[in-house]
Amino acid sequence: MTLQTFRDLLSQKPFKPFRLVMSSGDSYEVRHPEMAMLTRTSILVGTDVPDDGIPAEFKICSLLHVTAVEPLVGSNHG
Repeated sequence: MTLQTFRDLLSQKPFKPFRLVMSSGDSYEVRHPEMAMLTRTSILVGTDVPDDGIPAEFKICSLLHVTAVEPLVGSNHG
């Protein structure tokens, strides 16, 4: 997937939450565009997000290792 693919996903109006599936089998949910940040080679995804919306940690996901992007069904958005 290209950097532009992730730019497009994060800038959708209205935003549509999605799950990143990695080549390792791990997956990470992006429920809000502010919970992810792009670099040239990675997407940083906030994890362990409590009610205040501020993530406790983040995971660095290499764009080369993202094998799929899946829509989050039944989310509160969209």
